[in-house]
Amino acid sequence: MTDGALRSSRAVVIGGGLAGITAALRLADAGLDVTLLEGRPRLGGLAFSFRRGELTVDNGQHVYLRCCTAYRGFLDRVGGARLAPLQNRLDVPVLDVGRPSGPRLGRLRRNALPVPFHLAAGLAAYPHLSLAERAGVGRAALALGRLDPDDPALDTIDFGSWLTRHGQSPRTIEALWDLVGVATLNATAPNSSLALAAKVFKTGLLSEPGAADIGWAHVPLGEVHDTLARKALDAAGVRTELRTKADAVSRTGDGRWIVDTGAERIEADTVVLAVPQRETHGLLPDGALDEPDRLLDIGTSPILNVHVVYDRKVLRRPFFAALGSPVQWVFDRTDASGLTGPGQYLALSQSAADDEIDLPVAELRSRYLPELERLLPAARGAGIRDFFVTRERTATFAPAPGVGRLRPGTRTRAAGLYLAGAWTATGWPATMEGAVRSGTSAADAALRALGRIHEHPLQEAA
Repeated sequence: MTDGALRSSRAVVIGGGLAGITAALRLADAGLDVTLLEGRPRLGGLAFSFRRGELTVDNGQHVYLRCCTAYRGFLDRVGGARLAPLQNRLDVPVLDVGRPSGPRLGRLRRNALPVPFHLAAGLAAYPHLSLAERAGVGRAALALGRLDPDDPALDTIDFGSWLTRHGQSPRTIEALWDLVGVATLNATAPNSSLALAAKVFKTGLLSEPGAADIGWAHVPLGEVHDTLARKALDAAGVRTELRTKADAVSRTGDGRWIVDTGAERIEADTVVLAVPQRETHGLLPDGALDEPDRLLDIGTSPILNVHVVYDRKVLRRPFFAALGSPVQWVFDRTDASGLTGPGQYLALSQSAADDEIDLPVAELRSRYLPELERLLPAARGAGIRDFFVTRERTATFAPAPGVGRLRPGTRTRAAGLYLAGAWTATGWPATMEGAVRSGTSAADAALRALGRIHEHPLQEAA
């Protein structure tokens, strides 16, 4: 421990991602003196923006669904809901360029009928599956609806095997289940826990008609997760310290906590560790978890983002998904990035990108520019104003079968020490929704222990 100055704070939150911001706001709203520590020069964790010339670039395309009630509560709390609107109704253009007869556009969409009829008409008209495959999807969806995502036995089963046992062809898995699952779970069906897949599909597609309507920020993510979040924290009285990393967390003789940053030591009643699992493992005091090394067994999964700025408009819709191509999802980020003059900025989001995450930019360029020309005829002959990639090698925890038993709850064996992060036992995959829920859970546990809990919008949303 250093000899730095000693400061007192009722609660310290370590980590300024969505989980940490949520926990800090929740604790401050309950009247606690809160210090938030973040090692980076900004808030937002792995959902952030940066400058590249005239552009403001998101590190990756992040979306949420109408069923993500906790994240929607977060947007309301920081004043960002209007900046990240939802679709009126689910409508996903899906372009298949792998057909012998040539490219074909289909759509996954819903109507206003009750569950499960809200998707029936859209599925019946989905051209990328045969009539028999579409009928098989309905049967599998009904079987999926009967599963309990909280059943520990489901965590030992992989989603791909379950789909095969329920009559889903490789084409059906590619054109429907993985189209949704890879984007939400960051893993293909054979590499996904059935429990987490059931959570995604039951909640998003089978809970209520509008649950899967898609929302995304129409401004840079940093405007919401950093700028607006910082304003909300300041208004709540949270002391936010950027470029400040916790080096150690320890107990005092009277049972309080000391967080050592090197420059100072902060004494507190409550500490929330809202950092990734490996960093949490390094900060945990002895005895805080029964088997702390389990945190190191939680794998990670990468996401690759390919950014292309054309000299003209090549895409007329806000986004689409692709089949028969290495391209997964493409979003128009022109307005959000601040691009001026003629041209269009497209961002490709490539989940479960284990085979590509370390490829050189030149190789990725030679792979993806021709694919975009196959998908978008208007891109043929268009000039490339810029091409670059962003790589998140540890973007999410890997949702592999068995991960459920490795994910710890928010409480530890050490009184006053709590865990938060999308990798904790939220019941959700690694999403912005899971991160916010974890922050709320950690803060609520702390407030209960302190006798300070009361109703709160984020609590109600979760």
